Formats: sequence, C-alpha cells, structure tokens
Amino acid sequence: MLSARALNLQRITASSSSRTFATAVADAASGVRVAAVDFGQPTSAVTVLVKAGSRFQNKEGVANVLKNFAFKSTAKRSAIGTVREAELYGGLLSASLGREHLALTAEFLRGDEAFFVDVLSSFVTSARFTRHELEEYVKPLVESDAEAVASNPATRALEAAHALAFRSGLGSSLFAPAHNDINVADIKAFASSAFAKGNVAVIGTNIDSSTLNKLVEQSFTAATAAEGSTAAPASKYFGGETRLEGSGGPQTLFIGFGAEGAPSAELAALAAHLSTQPSVKWSKSLSPIATAIPEGAQVQSVYLPYSDASLFGLLVQAESVGGVKEAAKVAVEALRNAAKGLKEEEVKGAVARAKFAAASGVESREGLVNVLGAKIFAGSEVSVESTLSAFDKVNAASFSKAVSSLISAKPTLVTVGDSLNLPHTDELGF
Repeated sequence: MLSARALNLQRITASSSSRTFATAVADAASGVRVAAVDFGQPTSAVTVLVKAGSRFQNKEGVANVLKNFAFKSTAKRSAIGTVREAELYGGLLSASLGREHLALTAEFLRGDEAFFVDVLSSFVTSARFTRHELEEYVKPLVESDAEAVASNPATRALEAAHALAFRSGLGSSLFAPAHNDINVADIKAFASSAFAKGNVAVIGTNIDSSTLNKLVEQSFTAATAAEGSTAAPASKYFGGETRLEGSGGPQTLFIGFGAEGAPSAELAALAAHLSTQPSVKWSKSLSPIATAIPEGAQVQSVYLPYSDASLFGLLVQAESVGGVKEAAKVAVEALRNAAKGLKEEEVKGAVARAKFAAASGVESREGLVNVLGAKIFAGSEVSVESTLSAFDKVNAASFSKAVSSLISAKPTLVTVGDSLNLPHTDELGF
C-alpha cells in the first residue's frame, strides 16, 4: 500500500511540476511582462496587473476611483458597448484593488481571448476618463465602497492597522472618502504614470503562452512608452494604537506587528499555527487559541505579505467587551508562547498547514495572480514550485527567531466598538 501511495505521489508531483508558468518579457514592441499557464480547462482568464495600488497614489482615494473607472469608455468602445459585447461572448469583467496592484480581469470561454485582451488593453492604453462618467457612474461606486467599509468593523480595523503600522505607502487606504474632491485631471495624471509599460504585467490561465504573447504585443504597443516603474518610498514599520467608535456589529480588536523585508515563510507558518480554522468540518480546532477562547468569541490570524513588508496580527471579535478581553488575552499568550519556541513536531505541523494553504490558494485564478504577480515585477522565478519551496527551509530555530523578532517591535492595536472599555495595549501585556 505504501509503495502504491508513493507512486501516486510521484505522479502527482510530476503532473504539478509540468504545470509551471511560461514567462517572457516581451520585446520593445510591447514592453509588457507576460506569464501564462494552461491546465486544459474550457474557460480561460486574463488579468492585467498594474502597479497602481493605493501605496502609489498621489492623492487620497485616487486609486479607488481609478479602479471604479475600469471598463468605462475608451477610444474603441463606449461603456455600454463594452458591456454588450462582453455579454455576447458570455464573459465576465471585473476589477479589484490592492495596496500594490490594480487587477483588471476578464474570464471567458477558451478561444475568445483576442476580444477580451483587446478590451483589457484598451482601458490601459486609451481610457477617456470623461467628467460625466465620473459624476454619473464612478462616484456612486466610490461612495458605495466607502459605505461598505464603514459598516464592517473588521475591514475598518485592518485599514486603521495599516495606517498605524506603515503611515504612508502601505498605510494608504484602499478606499476613497465618500465625499472627495478628486477630479478628472487627478485621475488622468495618476493613470498616466501608472499605465507606463514598466508597471504592467499580463497573467493568463488556461491559455497558450505564445498566443497570449502575440496578443499582448499587438494590443499594448500603444501603452505609455515610459519603461520606468512606479515608485514609492520603502516601507517602514511604526506601530501605535487607535480607538474607533462603532455600533451595529461585533466588538472588534486587532493586535499585530509589522515586519520589514520580503514575505516570510515562518510568519505564514505562525499564522497557520494560531489559526482557529478546524481541519475537520463541524469540529473544533486544536490550536492553542481555539481551545481556550470563550464561547461566541472569534479569533482570526492575519498575515498580509507585501513586496517589502508584512503585517501580522490577530483579529478578535465578540458580542461583548468582556468576550473580546478574554479572547485577546488568550490569543496574545499563544503568540508569546510561539516566540518562546515550539516542539519540532508542532513546527512541522504548522509548516504543513501553511504549505497546504499556499498550494490550495494557487489552484484558483485569484490565488495565482496574488502569489505570482509580485514575482513578475521583481523579476523572480515565476512558478508555483518556487513559492512552496520556501517552506522547506523552516525549522524550530528559524521559526522561534522570526516570531521573537516580530513581537519585539512596537505593537499595532486598533479597537472598533466600545472604545472606552475595549482593552488597551498595556492591558494585553505589551
């Protein structure tokens, strides 16, 4: 039985290793980085990834406004024309914004890639950014985003945590103020710098790499000629405490720390070790937090890696202030114990869970874009294997060292809810 299982694992490994990304930096005709993988499935997707995240914005909220301008009128199509043609092809268009990248995505039936690459590229190369579209279509979307975050305590806490942890750059909000003075000139100026060829990469799934390279070369020749890359100051961690009033939602607390430098496999393993997500449905996790927090309280480990820094923390929520206090103390104690050191078998289990989460994440289109996008811009090896191999170097010593270094910094604490009674940093032992 063991030999049969070993043979099966070898087959799986061989199969997965053949599914690496084919990458190429296009020639001067396009100047756009391209990566593609083909799993042979009937639907395809193409994502145009732009270094236009909130850390690069030159005015508060302009990145969010640019995201909501996606698929409006261009030199080739009106907004309604784009919608109608996309529906005729049976495709889906979407845009999302992160702190480092703006992602424009088209999902469609295999064989329709020429049309959808053209739709995506036309926004990058010839968006009109008209005033009437800003007033009639875009601003309501911006206000809707602002309302959504205002009513979500967890999102409010994470937004405030980034601002405390990094101040500018990564600390810039993903959202624009509901009432802002952003105008067409602001958007055009930001888009002009962001859409330079050096800031654009194209990632395709279930599409032949040579086909995608040709389409990119044809479609992106009109992109801004500048070959430079959008720049932002190197991230620096600060930390601090802020308390936000909130009603209608659970009492919320985030306690975390920032780490400067490249993403860390050790911190990903720490997040897996402290996660309260059970491995078996309808059961309770055996993590050191899940077994000790009060009934009704929730603790979520948060690990958010970026190109030059990371934010790690614990998001605590409960219906009562008392529940948050008790759960937060349990969570902090578990974090401190991890810094003191874990048994080798505990570290191996945490690494295995982190590696599984990373491997299962890249099975989805969004996961692939998140994991591989930064690698493309950095010129690193663009493959799933290179992402997973980092976990093989984690051991008990490196784990303990990374966690100890993390919590030696000034903590970042955010409360949302009953700000008078939710715990302060010193009450949690920091």
